[in-house]
Amino acid sequence: MSLVVEQAQFLMDVCKLVVFATKQGFVVTGGELFRTPEQQEIYLKTGRSKTMNSYHLKRCAIDLNFFKDGKLIYDTKVLGPVGAYWESLNKKNSWGGNWNSFKDVPHFERRV
Repeated sequence: MSLVVEQAQFLMDVCKLVVFATKQGFVVTGGELFRTPEQQEIYLKTGRSKTMNSYHLKRCAIDLNFFKDGKLIYDTKVLGPVGAYWESLNKKNSWGGNWNSFKDVPHFERRV
């Protein structure tokens, strides 16, 4: 499957995720989708990332902001159902809130 097709399917899943989260009572706003190699290198040097192989570089990762009652939510327990839904949409989908070594709660990606 081509990268363009993967990107398109990824964005369709992001749309489904936003609808799902909204129905769960969250207000969802966008964060970062595409990242240049230069920006990724800055994130790596400053500890905001652990890799130069981020799926943001391929436009197959997005950081989303979830609000409830006007407060930004980073709690993995509160967002767990959202992460589980994301991962149920496609076996290639991964939620950063489920990672063991580095929790990245707002991060949703498709491994291509």
